[in-house]
Amino acid sequence: MGLHFGTLFWPGTLAKSNRHPSLKGPTKTRAVIIGGGMSGVTCGYTLAKSGIDAILIEQRLIASGSTSANTGLLQFSNDTMLSEFAEQIGEQTAVRFYRACKHSAEKLCDIADGLRSETDFKRRSSLYYASKPEDVSVLMKEYDMLHRNGFDAEWWDETRIAEHFPFRRAAAIVTHGDGEVNPYLFVHALADEAVRNGLRIYENTALLSVESRSGGYRVMTGDGVIDAEHIVYAVGYTPELAGGRWVQATINRSYAIVTDPVQSLSAWHERFLLWETARPYLYMRTTTDDRIVVGGLDENVRQPVLSERELRNHSMRLLSELHKLFPELNAHIRYEWCASFGESADGLPWLGEDPDRPGQYYCLGYGGNGTIYSLLGAEIIRDRLLGFDNPIASIVRPDRSAKPTPHQ
Repeated sequence: MGLHFGTLFWPGTLAKSNRHPSLKGPTKTRAVIIGGGMSGVTCGYTLAKSGIDAILIEQRLIASGSTSANTGLLQFSNDTMLSEFAEQIGEQTAVRFYRACKHSAEKLCDIADGLRSETDFKRRSSLYYASKPEDVSVLMKEYDMLHRNGFDAEWWDETRIAEHFPFRRAAAIVTHGDGEVNPYLFVHALADEAVRNGLRIYENTALLSVESRSGGYRVMTGDGVIDAEHIVYAVGYTPELAGGRWVQATINRSYAIVTDPVQSLSAWHERFLLWETARPYLYMRTTTDDRIVVGGLDENVRQPVLSERELRNHSMRLLSELHKLFPELNAHIRYEWCASFGESADGLPWLGEDPDRPGQYYCLGYGGNGTIYSLLGAEIIRDRLLGFDNPIASIVRPDRSAKPTPHQ
């Protein structure tokens, strides 16, 4: 199954990437990671930085799957609001989870800022606005809970929004400490840094089977065999490759456009990341070369569209939404795509050890905040391998009872 259709922007921004060999023959390691996208490479980097011997295998090339269609927003806020999580899992647990997301966002920003290769990373604030006046009460409830629990958030009324942007909305929450990144450059730069720290990466190496053996597992690939104590499934939006019975994901599709460089973005206050309370929601960001990324129009269909005409219809709708907010911008579509993404019923990812299969782990960042969840999963797995308790492992454990969140 294809994960995306259309013309992708990010792969064309990297002139030349470091390639990795395919696996030939037998080898062994403590942990083998299946998947070379955002989750897999983040996990490989985290394990390698902690001194854990690890191998990563990717059936095609690094960042060639859903990472190529990732829109690169690093936000601690989730598709599921803190106040919604609080209704489902209790405020104390929800706050603990949101604080972990905040920590991961800050850490990803620090990592991106410190990598040797360019990642087009910028620190940003986010404007989360009410799509319609009726949403103001919901937004105020969210702000109150964020503010009460020490998150860096501001309440903007209609007047303040209009003072900073060419559009009016009834209210918004502004959060600080977020960021934006070129996900394709970031994953390649992170992979290079992980290799420097000891991670072994094999591209064009597909997982064929896993066999139990004394002390761990034997991973069979096309031309090689890996003996490992632990297996990490970072297989993105193909959950069937992870096996097990716990991951009950819904695979949907979403749309995105990237414009030509825009002559002036002066009306876009501090290049905030923009998103809204409607579900499905619209979101927007800028790029370092003055393009605009617009995404949304999610649909409950697994397969991406397969015709240019259908894709263009959705792309024009996204462009229309951009012009509603910024009517003076002379923006033209240059890249457009439709891509698969995964969700869970409760808005939480599947991270950690499969209780049915000791030594096998999920690093599946489903739930609308995949990049943040990737680091959460990497740290949970790292802590498990080092013998430490992770404070949020129980919240996102694979065998939890995944009940729908209130807005779903």
